[in-house]
Amino acid sequence: MVLADLGRKIRNAIGKLGQNTVINEEELDLMLKEVCTALIESDVHIRLVKQLKDNVKKAINFEEIVGGANKRRYIQKTVFNELLKLVDPGVTAFQPTKGKRNVFMFVGLQGSGKTTTCTKMAYYYQRKGWKTCLICADTFRAGAFDQLKQNATKARIPFYGSYSEIDPVKIAAEGVEKFTKEGFEIIIVDTSGRHKQEASLFEEIVAVTKSPVIFIGTGEHIDDFEIFKPKSFVQKLLGMGDIAGLVDMQEVRDLLAQYKKFSDVVKKIGSIKGLFNMAQLNQQMAKMMDPRVLQQMGGMGGLQNMMNQMARAGKM
Repeated sequence: MVLADLGRKIRNAIGKLGQNTVINEEELDLMLKEVCTALIESDVHIRLVKQLKDNVKKAINFEEIVGGANKRRYIQKTVFNELLKLVDPGVTAFQPTKGKRNVFMFVGLQGSGKTTTCTKMAYYYQRKGWKTCLICADTFRAGAFDQLKQNATKARIPFYGSYSEIDPVKIAAEGVEKFTKEGFEIIIVDTSGRHKQEASLFEEIVAVTKSPVIFIGTGEHIDDFEIFKPKSFVQKLLGMGDIAGLVDMQEVRDLLAQYKKFSDVVKKIGSIKGLFNMAQLNQQMAKMMDPRVLQQMGGMGGLQNMMNQMARAGKM
């Protein structure tokens, strides 16, 4: 809701430029004032907002703009580039290694949604074939372990915690050791929330480390969770569309490669009754796919048709 409102305000501010017969320095200042106000109201740090404003003013010189050029589009592109800088520090995000232990510890303010996000992330990787688990190291908040236990059980994700142990470090260490021995690849540790007075400390940590946004929650449901793509995010925020985001072709290629390996095995053991069948294989592949990708294929029927076509073409 906050992002939708922010996007609407920024689009309206830029849209007003197109209604003016003359676009000059004064109109640019009015537009920037509305954009900056919208960002501040959405809790964007005032230092970053000022930096965006200064960069836009510096980049746009009306005396240097070629006559006949679309000033509104030029300004929109400049604002787009500066918004992109706000959400993309230019640092490559960490990528877990398949087949090895990858431990993630969630830290943040109280009530910021850490426990829910932990479950979403574990479920995200689980759907992609990773062996995932959750550890509750939050011994401060009443009901923290119960919440994680409920979320994990609903998502069928293994979990670890304690009702009696009060040392979060001990719980985390025991949980990591346990799941490491059991061969889990994604181990997610949930921790106690920090007080809101420490918000500035987290902002400083993010600024110093230039930590990039890796995922973004898109809703309340457990599968409303996707990889954060800065350019696509800003495009949607400004109402420019997100054609590239509709179908992640790399994900499709990876899934098809897995499908080929699995189907070859199924064909070899096809004479063993009750062990596996192609219908079950298709269902498993559909579960692993991003819902948007599956929808673009026309659902389960589209997935099956595509596989049949590839088989007839001799690719499988």
